[in-house]
Amino acid sequence: MFVGIHHTALSTRDADRLVRFYRELFGFEVEFDFPWDESNEAFEQSHAAAKSAGRVVMIANGASRLEIFEYRKPVPRPDVPGRANADLGIGHFCIEVRDIEKEYERLRAAGMRFQSELVAQTPTIVNCYGRDPDGNLIELIEFKAA
Repeated sequence: MFVGIHHTALSTRDADRLVRFYRELFGFEVEFDFPWDESNEAFEQSHAAAKSAGRVVMIANGASRLEIFEYRKPVPRPDVPGRANADLGIGHFCIEVRDIEKEYERLRAAGMRFQSELVAQTPTIVNCYGRDPDGNLIELIEFKAA
């Protein structure tokens, strides 16, 4: 029985910076934060990476969760700078908001980089795309009453 998507995972070189971004700008709170090292056999099995080490932080806002990984070992490969939504792999994740005009201005004033202004996709859907400090693409969307 399918229950739902529990979380999306992001890898970063600086977990503190990324957690701070999502906490301060989107209201996420830390559910857990722990390091693991090469002796953690469960991580070795589940992550399919021999002798991995790092830190994992789960953050949540209501039922929405992001899992932030900061690997020390193996050394992470760099992402494609400015990864496009059309590139293979996870293109973006979406955060639903209320009063998108106000949220867009608040986030822009806080330094979030956007690649577009607000766009009315339909009379009831308004969205835009921006990036977190690591360049991950975030869609903001509001479903307005008809």
